[in-house]
Amino acid sequence: MKAKFVIPLVLFVVLVGFLAVGLNRDPHEVPSPLINKPAPLFNVPQLANPNKSFSPEEMKGQVWILNVFASWCVACREEHPMLVEMSKSHVVPLIGLDYKDKRADAMEMLARQGDPYNFSAFDGDGRVGINYGVYGVPETYVIDKAGIIRFKQIGPITQEVLEKSMYPLIAKLNKD
Repeated sequence: MKAKFVIPLVLFVVLVGFLAVGLNRDPHEVPSPLINKPAPLFNVPQLANPNKSFSPEEMKGQVWILNVFASWCVACREEHPMLVEMSKSHVVPLIGLDYKDKRADAMEMLARQGDPYNFSAFDGDGRVGINYGVYGVPETYVIDKAGIIRFKQIGPITQEVLEKSMYPLIAKLNKD
């Protein structure tokens, strides 16, 4: 009779342990399989100038940031003032990737709220985002001089993320 209750009790305790560990993790720290791997290549039109294209190959030799955003994204609006401030420092090129959006809506948003980007690429169908593992916007990537992804921020960039993670990493990567 005791053995009949021991197995379910052990399984219950193990399940509670897994749930406790999972609930204590920060959802913004989802590990990315792309960290320390080459950034996926693409070639898409620029947002403001559809006759001009952009490819990450153009950024080789410099540390840069790719920020995935959309005009329909509420969290992107929350993050936007931080990006505008960051762009004033000219620490690294800041490239936008307008994700699953309408070109006119994105252009209007940037005109209204300020355009922090050196320029933005247009990923209207979301294929570039899929290759980068984007499952929600905003997402931000720090990419080194060799085109390797060194950092991924899921969700809005905060002052704390900039000061504790991104700026120190960018400084280190610029020295290399």
